[in-house]
Amino acid sequence: MISDRAIVETKTMGNNVRIMEFAVVRQRVMIGNGVIIHPNVVIESGVAIDSNVEIFPGTYIGKVPKGIALARHPEYKEHVVIGANCCIGPNAVIFYDVEIGENTLVGDGASIREQCRIGSDCIISRYVTINYSTTIGNGTKIMDLACITGKCKVGSNVFVGHCVVSANDSAIGKLGYEDSRIKGPTIEDGASIGIGAVLLPNTTIGKNAVVSAGSVVTKDVPESALVMGIPAKVIRYIAVKE
Repeated sequence: MISDRAIVETKTMGNNVRIMEFAVVRQRVMIGNGVIIHPNVVIESGVAIDSNVEIFPGTYIGKVPKGIALARHPEYKEHVVIGANCCIGPNAVIFYDVEIGENTLVGDGASIREQCRIGSDCIISRYVTINYSTTIGNGTKIMDLACITGKCKVGSNVFVGHCVVSANDSAIGKLGYEDSRIKGPTIEDGASIGIGAVLLPNTTIGKNAVVSAGSVVTKDVPESALVMGIPAKVIRYIAVKE
């Protein structure tokens, strides 16, 4: 069913697709079987949506990254890939050059910047921001209002708590943008980051490590370590079940 009040320019569409009123779907959009596009969604050219995806009202997919005040010149390709069975919440913004694996939830108001790659079976919760050139592995959960900085690497089966923030520039913008100097944290497989923790640039959170709520990570966290405090220090090591 396609509403006569929607603008649909693509001809590449599967079976049992529903596009509701005031949605805008541009040319060269590929839509799989059983996709539901709610009112006031905008999908730009070059987006591929696999089967059984549901996109809720007000979402914008295929945003061009630009702005006069940006310190760097964004690079991107005009494509977005959304895997099967994903759910995209109301008012989410997905920039060009983003790939999202199957069975992933993108929550209300989330923002995902260009050159990001997100795995399957993930949760990107409400109002999470994921900045440019960030990778996120399979099965990772990022909770409400977390900020994942640009050029960050997040592994598989990672848990990031509410309001966690991260940074990628030790000079806090005073030296301008130099790509080789800018690097966000690396969070390895199975690590957990507690509510409100702060992860400073170019730090590594080791495999299966735990960062306690409110901690400030200023240096690398060893594998399977529990760290706590400001700055975060190793409290003990955690036995990992095989």
